[in-house]
Order: sequence, then C-alpha cells, then structure tokens
Amino acid sequence: MKNTLYYIFALSGLILFTNCKSSDKENKKEEQTIFQGKIERDQISVVTKIPGKIDQILVHEGDEVKKGQTLFILQLPEVDAKKSQAEGAVNSAEAQYEMAKKGATDNQLKQLRAKVAGLKEQLDYAEKSNHRLKNMLRDSLVPQQSYDEVYAKYQGAKNQYLAAKAELADAENGARVEQQQMALGQKERALGALQEVDVAEAERYIKAPQDMTVETINLKVGELALAGYSIATGILEETTFFRFTIPENKIGQLQKNQIVNLKVPYKNNMVLKGKIVSIKVLNSYANISTAYPDIDQQQSQYEVKVVPVDYKQAAQLLTKANVVLDLNAK
Repeated sequence: MKNTLYYIFALSGLILFTNCKSSDKENKKEEQTIFQGKIERDQISVVTKIPGKIDQILVHEGDEVKKGQTLFILQLPEVDAKKSQAEGAVNSAEAQYEMAKKGATDNQLKQLRAKVAGLKEQLDYAEKSNHRLKNMLRDSLVPQQSYDEVYAKYQGAKNQYLAAKAELADAENGARVEQQQMALGQKERALGALQEVDVAEAERYIKAPQDMTVETINLKVGELALAGYSIATGILEETTFFRFTIPENKIGQLQKNQIVNLKVPYKNNMVLKGKIVSIKVLNSYANISTAYPDIDQQQSQYEVKVVPVDYKQAAQLLTKANVVLDLNAK
C-alpha cells in the first residue's frame, strides 16, 4: 500500500512539473519582444574576362576604391603575339587596297606609256606598208602572198597596240571596282581583328566595377586567373542593412516603412534608428534560421529587412555582427 501511494504521488508531481514547464515556455514565447539579427552588406565580385597570370596587385584588403580604379594587372603573352599578327595583317591589307585603288606605280605607268608609243610607231609603219603593197597589188606589181604577209603584220601590230592601250587604261584607272571592294573588305576585316586584340589587351587592367571596400583578395602574384574567376570581392558602399527573423505571432507589430530602434551589443549597445523596407515570409526549410529555437515551428517565420536611417553612422559596423531589435522600444 505504501509503495502504491508513493508511485501515485511521484506521478502526480511529474505531471504538475511538466505542466508548469510547458506553461512557462508558452508564457516566454508570448512575452518575447527582443529579437537578434545580423548586420549585412551587399557584395560584388571582381572577375576576369580572359585568362592570364597576376602580374601586379595594386590594392590591399580593407582599401576603399573608386569605380574604374585599377586593382590588378595581368600578364597576357598570347594577346601580345596576336596583336603583332593583327598589325601585320592590317599593313598587308592596306597595301593591297591602295594598290587596287591606285593601280600601277609611276614607273610602271612610264613603262606602259613607252610601250604604247612604240607599238603605235610599229602600227603606223605597218599601216603604211600595207597601204603601199595594196596599191602595188592592184597594179600587179607584187604577188598576193607578199601582200598577205604584210597585211598579217599590220593586223598583229594593230592588235598589240590596242592591247597595250587597254593595259595602260587599267593601270591609270586602277583595278576593277569589285577588286577594290574585295581589298577594302580585307582591310576592314584586318582592322576589326586589331580592334578585338586592343579590347583584349585592355582587359589586362582589372578595374573596380563600383565604389567599394576590398574585402578579400583570392589570388597572389604569379597565380593564374581563369576567365570568369573571382579575383577579389568587395563590399558596396551604403548598402548596410539588418536582417531579422520574426515569428508569425509577433510580425503584426511591424510594418513596412516603420522606424525602429536598434542596438549593437559589441558597440556598448549603441542605439541607431532603422527603417523597415521589406517583410517577406521564409520558406519552410529556412524556419530554423531563427536565433530562438523554442519558437513554435507551426508558425510561419518572416524575414524583416531594416536599413539604417543614417548610413554614415552604420558605415563602421562590422559585417555579420549581432544587432538587437526590441519591439517594445520607443
């Protein structure tokens, strides 16, 4: 009988203790008004477009840089070789185009004019001989064969003269329009290749994409940076914000554009004002991101994003440091 009473009293005490603990937990959840969040900032990566070795590093981690400031210089030996090839192709194409446009040189024109003049003399002489023998043939003073030979020479001299005149005209007027266009196309193609190399050469200077603070440098001098590789990361200026996870039963106390007071523990609870810019529900897998695991997991969790009213005041705060939001603070 004693044992039975002992077990009854023990079981009753355990049930009473469990109910009290559960009640305390529920009350704690209802009374909780202080939430811990993190200081965050937007980051940006500095990447390469073409592969190359790091030749110089002009900045250090923690440096504040301006947009367009040179951060790294790469070694690009392949680009230097391609530039020499492209410059040679441009020179060759320009010479081809000029030759097609202008035609022969001055010396070539002199030679062709002299050739035409000589053939004209031969044609005149052949024409006179042909005319003379033609009259003699009419008077039966020479045989037909002799006249035919002179006539053939006359026709040959005439054809040579016409061919030389056509050659001189081509030399004076330049090549055909089609040939000039073809040479011009080759020239423009060579210039395009040279411009492409110039663009690639400019990529040896890696510059800051925006005003930022250099956070990490991932490579050292002499290491290879592949195309698209993040050489460094930076923190953008005036992008500080605070991220909190608030349960469903407390989110009703907050609304967009509301001004709230925040405390920074590591700064001796420095107080600063913030403005709520967004409230969004977290996916179910992200519910555990809350800093308070005793929150009822059946409730939805909301991410509250707060930006500082005074960005200068928040500029020196450390990223990922804790920040506190008190819903009852006025």
